[in-house]
Parts: sequence; structure tokens; C-alpha cells
Amino acid sequence: MTNFMGKNGFQWFVGVVEDRQDPKHLGRVRVRCLGYHTENHGDLPTSDLPWAHPMNPITSATVSGVGQTPLGVVEGTWVVGFFQDGKDAQQPIIMGTLPGVPKNLPTKDSDKGFQDRLNGNYPKYKETDVNRLAVNDEDNPHSTLTLRKADREQNIGRADFNAVDIQVANSEPDALPADDGTNFSEPETTYNAKYPHNHVLETEGGHIREYDDTVDAKRIHERHASGSSYEILDDGTKITRVKKDNYDLITGDHYAHIKGNHSTTVDGGVRVFVNANATTGSSYTIEVGNKSNVNVQVNKGNINLHSSDGDINLKSGKDVVIDAAQGIYMKGNLYSAEIDGTWLEKVVGNNTKTGKKINLN
Repeated sequence: MTNFMGKNGFQWFVGVVEDRQDPKHLGRVRVRCLGYHTENHGDLPTSDLPWAHPMNPITSATVSGVGQTPLGVVEGTWVVGFFQDGKDAQQPIIMGTLPGVPKNLPTKDSDKGFQDRLNGNYPKYKETDVNRLAVNDEDNPHSTLTLRKADREQNIGRADFNAVDIQVANSEPDALPADDGTNFSEPETTYNAKYPHNHVLETEGGHIREYDDTVDAKRIHERHASGSSYEILDDGTKITRVKKDNYDLITGDHYAHIKGNHSTTVDGGVRVFVNANATTGSSYTIEVGNKSNVNVQVNKGNINLHSSDGDINLKSGKDVVIDAAQGIYMKGNLYSAEIDGTWLEKVVGNNTKTGKKINLN
């Protein structure tokens, strides 16, 4: 090779990517270069264009899979680079891409080059190539903004505990206070990007990542094409949306500290399986601090408690009150009651005691 960069000049080029199906999987693309290649596809087919190597940044190792994958340009992308073999112009290297405002949209299988003639996909519209989320033009909003507004959930119900009047035996009625849970709504996005402060990455499949530095509207947003996403708003609020199932698999321990309140609304059922490995001492412990209640309310159904091989223990520092609208039934091999004070029993109807032997001392 007699010509190479640094010896016989530096040969620049500007061109359009027409093919990226690199058989060697090196990230190479075929580029039709202005001034070097004819526009006529019949005279110079895309398949006869030389493969151009992409240049990765110095922050990418680009060796043995380590670093940034040299993929991203699509057919129709304008690029700038140089020929490492100088005037021979057979070994192009791409240094970067050039955004613009397209005048024409591509025509698939056209006889003219300098466009995405293989697929006819890009460019998609006659406006700036800069992402719509970065530009924030009200006349050309990004489609995901509309989708996110439609997905926003509002007036989600929270758990309520209704006030209950309870009849205490041989005493005045008492009441359990209500604990009403007001509905809540998903916060609205604070998206209000101002050019040029929103840094956007969008893939051709529709995955999006935003780092928005707009004053008073700073955000981080990442969205899967399915609509699953998370967004961190200017005040630090985080919104996470999963469009299908969500799995959290933790090999070690899991710790969570919530300094405020915790509300969970489940439209279906809830199952909790504790100590699946039958390890001694692995208990399900709930502690509620001072001046708080444990409220359980079933609107229509039963509350079932079952210990298959163990005791059910109940201890109260004050009273234990049971108020049943119908009967109270107990069955066991032994019934033992020890009263340190007074036993008061009031029966409006009949009082029947049946046994082989009844001892009254």
C-alpha cells in the first residue's frame, strides 16, 4: 500500500449508509460517499460499496466484547469519516454521524443511491433528525408522551377500616375507630424539556433513555418499547411501571426502610410463603409501635387462622373482646379457664351445661 493517512494527505468523506448487514459482525456498514461514488445504483450497486469500519470512542475498549458495541447507525444515516488508504479510497473509517433536516423520504428499490433504498425506512419524516423528546415541539410531539398520559392511573383505592360498634359483655358498648384510606393517583410526568438540555437515546425498536437537564424539570426516564418504564422526577419522586409480570429474585437478604407511609393496593390475591426451607427460627414477625392499631377487615368472607401442628397463643395487656352477631363455637379435648377476679355470666335465653360429671366448688 503506497497511500495511507499521514503520508499522502488525509482523505475525508461524507456519505450515506446503505447496508449494515456485516457478514463478519464487526459493525461495518456500506457507505455511498459524495464525490467518490455515483448516485446511480445501476452503475454502482450497494453490494459493490466498500465496507466502512466504525470508530469507537476512547472510553470503549472494543476488544473481546468489552466496551461499547459498535452498532447504532441505520440505513439512511449520514456519516463522516476518512479513508485510511488515502486516495485509493477502499478502506473507509466512520468517525461520526451527521444530523440534518431531510428534504426527501426514501424510496425502496429506487435506482438512486444516497438513501435507504433496501428497506425504505429512514428517514421517517421531513424534520430535524434530533429526537422529538429533545426538541419538544408542540406541533410534533413524541408518540410516547400521548401513551404515557393514557397509561396514567388515577383514583386508585386504598384499604379502609370502617368504624365498628362492639358490645362488651356486662358493660357499655364500645367502638373501634375508622381508618379511612383516601384514593391516590400516579403523579403526572414533569416532562417540560427545553432544547438543548434533554439528552435522549432512542433505538429503532422504540426503547428510550432520557437524561433531562432542563432547569426546574430535571428527569431521568427509561422506557421499554412495551411501555414498561421508570421515571425520576425533578423532586426525586420515582414512578415505576411494569406492563406485565414483575419478578424480584434476591440471593441474600432484603432490607427496606420507608420513613413515611406504605400503601399497597392489589386487585387480585396475595400469597406470602415464609420459611419455605423449614429453617429453625425463621419466623414471620410483625411489630406495631405505640399508639397504633392492627386492623383487619373482610368486607364479605371469612377470616381463617389454622395451626396444623402447634398452638395458637393470644395474650392481651388489657381486655379480649369477642362480639359475634350469631354464635360463638369452641371445640376441644380440654377447656380450662382461670379467673383471678370475678366471673360474670349473663344469659338472656337458656343456660345449659351437659357433662358426665359437673363439679361446683
